[in-house]
Amino acid sequence: MNLLKLCNRVIEYSFYAIFLFIPLVLAGDTSELFEFNKMWVAFGLGIVITAAWIVKSIISGRLEIQRTPLDIPIGLFLLSQIMSTIFSLDHHVSIWGYYSRFNGGLLSTILYIVLYYAFVSNVLLKENNENNFLNFKAVKKILNISLISGLIVGLWGLPSHFGYDPTCFLFRGQLDVSCWADDFQPKIRIFSTLGQPDWLAAYMGILIPINIALIINNLKDSLGKKLKLGIVSLDLPSKIKPVTIFYILTLALFYTNLLYSGSRSGILAVWLAVAMLLIGYYFLHGRKTVKLFAPVLILTIIAVFAFSIGTPFGFLNKFTYGGLKSALNPPKPAGKVQESAKPAPQHTGELGGTDSGKIRLLVWTGAINAWKDNPLFGTGVETFAFAYYKYKPAGQNLTSEWNFLYNKAHNEFLNYLATSGLFGLGSYLAIIGYFFYLSLRKLLREKDNPNGLLILGFLASLVTILITNFFGFSVVIVNIYFFLIPAFAFAVLRLIDSDKIFSFPKTAPQASNTHRLSPFQWISSAAVVLIGLYLIYNLFVFWNADKAYAYGNNLDRVGYYQQAFPYLQKAVAQRPGEPLFRDELSVNNAILAAQILSSPDIKDSTTAAQEAQALSQQALAMSGQIVSSYPNNFVFWKTRVRIFYTLSQVDPNMLIQALDAVKRAQALAPNDASINFNLGVIEGQTGNIDGAIMALERTIQMKPDYRDARYALGLFYNQKAYDKDGKTVIDRSFLEKAKEQMRYILSHISSGDAQTKQALEMLEKK
Repeated sequence: MNLLKLCNRVIEYSFYAIFLFIPLVLAGDTSELFEFNKMWVAFGLGIVITAAWIVKSIISGRLEIQRTPLDIPIGLFLLSQIMSTIFSLDHHVSIWGYYSRFNGGLLSTILYIVLYYAFVSNVLLKENNENNFLNFKAVKKILNISLISGLIVGLWGLPSHFGYDPTCFLFRGQLDVSCWADDFQPKIRIFSTLGQPDWLAAYMGILIPINIALIINNLKDSLGKKLKLGIVSLDLPSKIKPVTIFYILTLALFYTNLLYSGSRSGILAVWLAVAMLLIGYYFLHGRKTVKLFAPVLILTIIAVFAFSIGTPFGFLNKFTYGGLKSALNPPKPAGKVQESAKPAPQHTGELGGTDSGKIRLLVWTGAINAWKDNPLFGTGVETFAFAYYKYKPAGQNLTSEWNFLYNKAHNEFLNYLATSGLFGLGSYLAIIGYFFYLSLRKLLREKDNPNGLLILGFLASLVTILITNFFGFSVVIVNIYFFLIPAFAFAVLRLIDSDKIFSFPKTAPQASNTHRLSPFQWISSAAVVLIGLYLIYNLFVFWNADKAYAYGNNLDRVGYYQQAFPYLQKAVAQRPGEPLFRDELSVNNAILAAQILSSPDIKDSTTAAQEAQALSQQALAMSGQIVSSYPNNFVFWKTRVRIFYTLSQVDPNMLIQALDAVKRAQALAPNDASINFNLGVIEGQTGNIDGAIMALERTIQMKPDYRDARYALGLFYNQKAYDKDGKTVIDRSFLEKAKEQMRYILSHISSGDAQTKQALEMLEKK
């Protein structure tokens, strides 16, 4: 095998690996189990593909990039992401993406675009091309590999609904669901190897329309027998191929996983996509030639499984097996309902708390507000987490997710609008709109295209992506399909002209009869391979650093700061350019310094005092460098507040600096209740009682059920009631206000709050 063929093989099989392995990749010892690892595998395979493509270009004497109909929209989209990164609130985040996910950053976007052009330039076009023949076999292989990967994902996730999660067995050796926190309950909503129910639903939604198209294509050629049902005649297959049985079984599995995910957007997307596919099938083939068996079979699978399993749509569930069973056999009341029982709270979601739809509308409002202030290029690629704090609606404080950090707008289109502006969203929509226009126009002109149904399957798959992205956001595997589905469709529709190639240099070098590489070609190829290996090595180093960070961060969370210290140091040493690692280490240093300085033995140990002083200085210096480099990152300012406040426990002078830091954070997040609470507390501790009361009154206006804010406000009201010496009551109105806060906590928030009861009792005696 010569080197050109080897490069082609490496590229082709790397694409097969992308569609096979990325949906399956997960690791239990990284900061994020799913998306982080999938993104890293995608980066690694992207490096392999790019290196092989460059080596191939060196060997052949010129770089060739196949022109496609989407060149201009894709070019504009890439330009929009670059411009948004240049004007970003946080350049590091815009380049890499929000930490732990990385999908959506400029580097990931470049990766997806490179994959698109690498595929059309190296996999679709066969060697010694004749008559513009496209390598449709490679597309079919990828589709089958996708279904095999989906099969593994489906089989992996299905047992978790019944309490037996293979992921828990892999991580802990226990075949149950005990490895998941309360926020992850696969017995309620499965997520398999995708990491989140809606992501699993989005992935299944991509595969199902393609699966259906393959079923219909395989069944229509084997129909022969006729079954008459009154006036209706139904064609039956005379023989079903094993591959068709595989397609039918995988469809049933994918749809079962979809229903068990409980994703309303995913299920709605699939239903609409299936309707589009079947209507398109009827339209393409005409009433006289359409075969009904396959559509009837598919609709039967969809109806029977939905009836048996149920859906997340309450108004439909009364027609399911569970709904009918409950209607026919209503549960008997356990006893007399107490009159004092409170009604169930409204707007609750599947796992309790505020309904996700209500929360999503608030997040969308914040996204639109962010765009209004940054209309052309947005706040910066993947900077939504920081932008949202600045434009966060006050109503967010009244939800169960009032203190959550949203790193996405939970609407891909609004996310692009907020972070990339009109330029980013417009070019993104241009890719979608122009692809649909070209595909449908060609399909309508060639209704007799034998692969027309498969084209409809591709379009329907893209429709599911658009719907699930409208109610959520894309993940790694979804973005890969988003960029590669158009390439698949163009191959089947023959919309790529192999004569239209961008090449550098323009003129192809004359072929050599010896087929031997020159020394320059050998050296250049070796250099490319070495650079590729170096980049992959750096990915591995970053991945290892993340593992150290994850372990150290987890130890910090449970209070083992001394044990966390070496792991965080290792993470920073391996990846000093990652500010998140340094941010966590700075907090760890501050806490360790405070612990040492507050120790009763500190006076007898000069070494310990010096160590504590060094840790304190390192924490302050590191935090100062971070907020100086990333002044718009609200999270880093919160960390800085925590560092100063921690050190103020042993050095009260730090409170003034903590106050300055919390004011900076409050400016970046004016409607964040927790920051306003911290501002009030620190104002009070620095002696500014009026400032504390003002900040805390603003806090409880934002969030009336904020227990800690009301309790602190009550204490400061009480303090305001006394003179400077704290002995004589000079304003009983503030004393009454203090009592009101304590009574509010007991009557509206927590009637059994012992600390508040004790405080109220003391106030009543005054």
